[in-house]
Amino acid sequence: MKKIVIASNNPGKLRELQALLKPMGIEAIAQAEFKIVEAEEPHDTFLENALAKARHASRATGLPALADDSGLCVTALGGEPGVHSAYFAGRQGSRAERDAHNNAKLVEELRKSDDRGAFYYCVLVLVRSGTDPTPVVADGRWRGAMVLKPRGTGGFGYDPHFVPRGGSLTAAELAAEEKNRVSHRGLALMALARRLAADAT
Repeated sequence: MKKIVIASNNPGKLRELQALLKPMGIEAIAQAEFKIVEAEEPHDTFLENALAKARHASRATGLPALADDSGLCVTALGGEPGVHSAYFAGRQGSRAERDAHNNAKLVEELRKSDDRGAFYYCVLVLVRSGTDPTPVVADGRWRGAMVLKPRGTGGFGYDPHFVPRGGSLTAAELAAEEKNRVSHRGLALMALARRLAADAT
């Protein structure tokens, strides 16, 4: 499998996934290059949404497709924003504007609790075709805590407010290579690579 389509139009996710897949010898092409619109994500679980996105991209291109569904789960908010992470504060504005609104809403909600525990979660689904009956699934969880004051200019989404467990820097302060190594997305992709290697033997 040398070429796959990435079922996302999120530039942050695309950048991270392409960087992670390149050492594996896989050419990752954004679905936007095929003029594919993003699939609907109506489901209540990351897994169902990722599978829907992967099948949608594969059917449209005839290529294997990899989809990522991920988000931030905050203990004090009962797991929210969860699958609604991208649109926690609504769908208005550009992606950067939505990120700013989402973070502002999150900080306001967190002021009501002393519990700052949270984790990023990512599930990856790889389908070899649009009707693949045995999709490859892998996930990763990145535990940490939230800070009310943003720090750092890297990453995207909630990264300026997320401090990984055992560290002092926010995800937005980490070098891209370090974040890719330890993040929920990096962990999920490593698990996916192990699954693919096992299936090939």
